[in-house]
Amino acid sequence: MINYKLINELYNSLSKQNKEWIDQSIDKIVQAKEKGGNIVVVTGSGPNIHEGVTTLIAELINKGIVDGVTTSSAVVAHEMAGALEKVHRVDGRKLGIPQEKLPIDNLVEASILPEEDAKMIKEEFDYDEDYIARILAEEGNTIIKAAGNLAYPLGLRTERLAREAEALAKANGVPLEYVVGQGADRMTMLGAAAANNKELLVTVPQLVGGGSVGLAIGDSISITERSMRIAKMLGKADIIIESAVALTQEIHDGPFEMYTGHGIWPDHEGYYTYSLAGKTIIRIDLDPNLELAWRKQRESNIVQEAIAKGLPKTKLTGVPFRMEMSGFARLPGSIPIIEDIGKIWPIIALKVAERLGISLDFISYPQGTEEGQKMREWIVENVRPVNREKMYAAFK
Repeated sequence: MINYKLINELYNSLSKQNKEWIDQSIDKIVQAKEKGGNIVVVTGSGPNIHEGVTTLIAELINKGIVDGVTTSSAVVAHEMAGALEKVHRVDGRKLGIPQEKLPIDNLVEASILPEEDAKMIKEEFDYDEDYIARILAEEGNTIIKAAGNLAYPLGLRTERLAREAEALAKANGVPLEYVVGQGADRMTMLGAAAANNKELLVTVPQLVGGGSVGLAIGDSISITERSMRIAKMLGKADIIIESAVALTQEIHDGPFEMYTGHGIWPDHEGYYTYSLAGKTIIRIDLDPNLELAWRKQRESNIVQEAIAKGLPKTKLTGVPFRMEMSGFARLPGSIPIIEDIGKIWPIIALKVAERLGISLDFISYPQGTEEGQKMREWIVENVRPVNREKMYAAFK
């Protein structure tokens, strides 16, 4: 059940400027969808998982609002394991594990699996139930965290499954993300994209992460094919929403984009290219320097002048530049929202859905609120890991 009162409180707590930018963003998204346009989301890792944003994006894909996603290999790894999971963490030294085999905090984790998941994984490989029992018996902390990773057996299972999926991907000439999406829960972006015939792709700057999952994704198709697929996705987009992600200049104006100049030689050589001209890029970011760079460009054209003169943008503007600030600040259709994604996403999602006459079955809330804690518990209990049998069945 959606807590409309909380969403309104979140909106009312925002600065006047952020309210204006959110209202402008909602108007543009609604206008684009009413004209049959495309919305593409560019997501980063941790915060999007923990704030329930990836689960909300899955809902927006299922409801026909979001038409494509780029993300990180870490997010794919987490979604393969069900997005969030409950684990018990203990000091590995108490289990007799050598110090050199432990991470910096000396902690090891056991997945607290629902019976159906434990049974499914047990049928795939004979994991060590005694080891799990020993972890659970030790004094430690039980927490909700991004799924997979270090927890046993779900982390190990995810890495092994990724390598199996890699072989399927290569045999069928498709990205690994598409393969695992066939067996993924529909409340993950992976599963929602597969179920709705939408594309989800890991970007080249975000390939390194998620352990073997990232390696398997990178090995499943070539860098050039990956870049071209992403270019075609972004080329069709009317609105691009960037959410807690870095290095986006290498994403939204990558090797095949013409407006900022990177695609000039591929275009000359006959490759497919696209342009960011006329597109709206909405970026949700906590860094006030993004807004500062954006304002400086609009007040004095200083960013573009620095590029035209071949001068370092950081020294000329006095802003400690992250790479994506340059491309973002120069785009006429860019909108910076300097606020927590956990606040902004539910506001935008609910208001857009209402304007379009769409009823949402899931909404995210900031994890620091009571509703956010309940949301995280719901994800743990309801969003399941990739089903290996379904994944294979899709290719038989």
